[in-house]
Amino acid sequence: MRLRATCLIAGLFWFGATEAMAATAAGRTLLVRDPAEFRQATADLHPGDTVVLANGTWRDARLLFKGQGRKGQPIRLTAQTAGQVVLSGQSDLRLAGEFLEVSNLVFRDGWAPGGEALSFRASRDERANHSRVTGVVIDHYNKPDRGEADHWVALYGHDNRFDHSQLLGKTNRGTTLVVIRDAGQGLDNRHLIDHNWFGPRPSLGANGGETIRVGTSQDSLSDSHTRVENNWFEGCDGEVEIVSNKSGGNVYRGNVFFHSRGALVLRHGSGNRVERNVFLGGGKPHTGGVRIINGRQTIRENYFEGLAGENFGAALSVMYGTAGAPKNRYSPVEHALIERNTWVAPRQLLLGAGKDDERNAAPSDSRFASNLIVNGDTDPLRVQGDIGGIAFVGNVQSPMRSAGFPAGVAGREVAMQRGATGLLTPTVPLVGVGAPTDLQPVARDAVGVDWYPKASAEQPSSALGAPAPQGGEGKGELEVAPGEDSLTRAVHAAGAGAHLRLRDGHYVVNEVLLVSRPLTIEGPASGTALVQSSRPILFDLRAGGALQLKHLTLDGSQMPDEAGNALIRTAPGSDAANYSIVIEDSQLQHLDGNRRFDVIAAGKGTMADLIALRRVQVSEVSGQVIAAAAEVDDGGTYNAERVEITDSRFTRVGGAVVDLYRGGTDESTFGPALEVTDSQFEQVGHDGDAALRLHGVQFARLSGNRFRDSAPVRFSHSVGVPTLLSADNQSDRASFLVSDITAKASP
Repeated sequence: MRLRATCLIAGLFWFGATEAMAATAAGRTLLVRDPAEFRQATADLHPGDTVVLANGTWRDARLLFKGQGRKGQPIRLTAQTAGQVVLSGQSDLRLAGEFLEVSNLVFRDGWAPGGEALSFRASRDERANHSRVTGVVIDHYNKPDRGEADHWVALYGHDNRFDHSQLLGKTNRGTTLVVIRDAGQGLDNRHLIDHNWFGPRPSLGANGGETIRVGTSQDSLSDSHTRVENNWFEGCDGEVEIVSNKSGGNVYRGNVFFHSRGALVLRHGSGNRVERNVFLGGGKPHTGGVRIINGRQTIRENYFEGLAGENFGAALSVMYGTAGAPKNRYSPVEHALIERNTWVAPRQLLLGAGKDDERNAAPSDSRFASNLIVNGDTDPLRVQGDIGGIAFVGNVQSPMRSAGFPAGVAGREVAMQRGATGLLTPTVPLVGVGAPTDLQPVARDAVGVDWYPKASAEQPSSALGAPAPQGGEGKGELEVAPGEDSLTRAVHAAGAGAHLRLRDGHYVVNEVLLVSRPLTIEGPASGTALVQSSRPILFDLRAGGALQLKHLTLDGSQMPDEAGNALIRTAPGSDAANYSIVIEDSQLQHLDGNRRFDVIAAGKGTMADLIALRRVQVSEVSGQVIAAAAEVDDGGTYNAERVEITDSRFTRVGGAVVDLYRGGTDESTFGPALEVTDSQFEQVGHDGDAALRLHGVQFARLSGNRFRDSAPVRFSHSVGVPTLLSADNQSDRASFLVSDITAKASP
């Protein structure tokens, strides 16, 4: 094996040596081409040395970077060309030592073999201190089993920095970036996390989908002194806690939260500061601001606009706590300072959140001062319990004061204008009230790297420096003639985003159609595209797949009568996640064998963003239409974020039209949510006990539906403050709705 050594002249030109390692005052530069050369080069590193990974794909590379650099003379590990070294397969990187620096690497097309992709330690006894990782990209580096947890970046030790990097597309359980603390390494960490782009993270449907966590409840009574500054959080929808603070003395400053579902949550630890951040919700559901728990928290000079979250994900949530609470529960809010913030069109400001038999201690000795609230279409204030422990001083609310506010909030009209910063400010300045007019959000192109795309479907305000969204690939239309397996061949040939157009006629399918890419199948606007299958499953949705069906007649009369029959299935263990199934203007019939036959069956470990039936007629089904209740033994996990049924008819369905389950008592998730409107149910649910069975559903709206000769709707809640809205529904049963909470009239 030959180890190539080169020396760096003036930081610009490479002059090669083959065997000898040329030394300069700045240290050696060692170009390595495979893990074996890497191990040899890193066996004896000195301050100022640089190890360069040769361009290419480093598959299954488990790299340990150890050394003792010095201040001003770090030991560096970098790519030969930024972005052209890809760690793939079962690769990871561990750092141990002092004054180390890593840059310009990409993790992609694989997953971490252990619990961390990039770790600031080699072992419990060997950690990195005074070290930096900068310009690193981790892109969809997910374990195949989305229920198996890992962290992409784990900071140990003290005085480390993670900056100008991009982390996007985490879909399995586990925090994207975590600060791990323990007494053995010292609890005063003093880490800096800055100028990173935390890109889209879809809903996990379970606890464990945080983007950042600093500490744990076990060590939360001590200060970490970690700073999280000038980062972008874009589409970070993993769970209700985008940032989970679980230690004291931390600072969250200058960050932008863009269209991210959830909130910055001060879950444990005291004496933290949240200042000069910008939260932009764009009206997206569940977009939140800051949730306050524990003592001596400061929330000041922040800007919140268009946040549509409620309850624990509200634009502001000040919680009730428990006196003498154990470290893993909710300590009361004491000595909180909430000052000089601006809220524009918040859906909800919640004071006294979470009040119940356990959380019975009101906020105390706290101050809400010099804040500006500009109402949207509705009054945002919601008060639960006693807020006498919060002093209100010098606040302004436009156009009028909410009735629940005590003195200290003045109601008056305040006109707003959007300035060069992209934020709204009063046209007539309110001196000392609201967020400072010089608050400047960090630009999107100032975070992350400039050599790798920031993939997102949403486009922020141009004032914040966002590019136009990128287009997709693989789209195309294909005409499909009727016949034996003509549809089968078309599905095999379809690329991502393909649109198959079926003609009037009969289509026979003789194999299970695997769908691992987005696919649309549409029948004729006039005439009938009749699809029959000889297999127990018609469509088997896999990871990466999505399915839209239009103007079709799907007939199950030729499918074998077997256990597990379904028109559409996401199989247990397939890790199909964040997919959508939409069926429109179609007829589904003859799914009525002796065994249970479901229309859509979501398997354990799978998670849909959306399952929707629009203008669909369903008849003769022996099982359930939407079976999304496979997580009964995994508390807090569920199979579908949203289920929508509109203007549809269900006749002679043995099971429930929807069986939607979310168990457990964890409060970290948003859903599930269900809307059923303007639909008819006739002879539904008699083989079970429900026409709709909803357990743990967080939001349900039933409006304009008709139930005839059908079992009741059963709604039971397990956690949180679920919402059940019901209006203009008709039934020939005296007990149409069986619920353990009181239904509200749907607006």
